[in-house]
Amino acid sequence: MTKTNQISLESELASFMGEYERANNSHDIERVVQFIADDATYWFSDGSYRGIEEIRSAIEKTFATILDEVYEIRDVEWPVLGADFAVCRYRFSWTGVIDGESRSGRGRGTNVVVRRDGGWRMLHEHLSS
Repeated sequence: MTKTNQISLESELASFMGEYERANNSHDIERVVQFIADDATYWFSDGSYRGIEEIRSAIEKTFATILDEVYEIRDVEWPVLGADFAVCRYRFSWTGVIDGESRSGRGRGTNVVVRRDGGWRMLHEHLSS
């Protein structure tokens, strides 16, 4: 892969991650699931979820539990980068209201992203605090 192609791909994927972050901050599950492959696997602190329906339910539970959540992804690195697949690692943080109290958290994330049907989709997400 040429340096120009790598920079272009990194830019495209950075845009994808930014759109994914904005979709999560919309708290609209329909916007979020558009970024996730049907056969994805997500690993969160509270469990593992396989397939879009399990992942949808887990994210909806988070949206219902953490009110007014603001989720931020930063320090994204792409250690694996291909034309149709990529792996990123990053730091994340969130703030919101749980049971009437302001709360926050932070951690690390790893995502496997694949190109499908002309667009990028999350195939795997692993978040840990």
